Amino acid sequence: MARLIYTDDVGDPRLDDFRELSTADRRPDRPGGRGFVIAEGTVVVRRLLESAYPVRALLGVERRIADLAADLAGTEVPAYVTSAETMAEVVGFHLNRGVLAVADKAPQPDAAELADRARVLAVLEGVGDHENLGSIFRNAAALGIDGVLLGPGCADPLYRRSVRVSMGNVLRVPFGLLQPWPSGLEWLRDKGFRVAALTPRAEAVSLRAFGSAGAGKVAVLLGSEGPGLSAEALAAAGDAVRIDMADGVDSLNVATAAAVAFYELGRRG
Repeated sequence: MARLIYTDDVGDPRLDDFRELSTADRRPDRPGGRGFVIAEGTVVVRRLLESAYPVRALLGVERRIADLAADLAGTEVPAYVTSAETMAEVVGFHLNRGVLAVADKAPQPDAAELADRARVLAVLEGVGDHENLGSIFRNAAALGIDGVLLGPGCADPLYRRSVRVSMGNVLRVPFGLLQPWPSGLEWLRDKGFRVAALTPRAEAVSLRAFGSAGAGKVAVLLGSEGPGLSAEALAAAGDAVRIDMADGVDSLNVATAAAVAFYELGRRG
């Protein structure tokens, strides 16, 4: 049986891990942050419980905790059951999904570990928007990408909003840092990867043509909204690749572009 603990005390110290989650000091990518991984909603909490991240506790309304009974069975994870009103006061905002879980971070693989066991990787530069980042991880999980490498300027994938938007897939897709930059891209090429830098430049090779040529091991390089990839990253990549689009449209949202590239390159053996 799960450890169900009923409380309606807003000041209960056992709920401190969940307190005022919207404030900056709870963000794991900020100095002084507590570094917790926070999952929202039954689907994402379930994926957290299935992951390697050590879950500290759950907090939710009774109906949502009951939805997770099978996932909690046999664990020692405490599940605090309270009202929606108490939960909102503790968390600092109203939570429509009705349940939260908090976990400690788990060790991430380094770039060499990821490269050694991967056929298709995503490499990101300057993706600082948490929602775009979460969407990229969701796409990566759905379309068979083996891992994600983060270059400079990227947000923390384990921030609450990224975890939520990814539907918990940041907990399933391995990721690590690619350093130094941009020479890490040259290191990937030395490891046998073709680094395909997505760019709207007219002189870039069509993504479909690049994929049809049998690229072997591929690292899909994606940049930020607006400025895109830096000139240094493009120069280090080796291959500039574009997605063919209708006249009058010069680019896609980075997460959408990632999905197109992942589908085209991830499905080829």
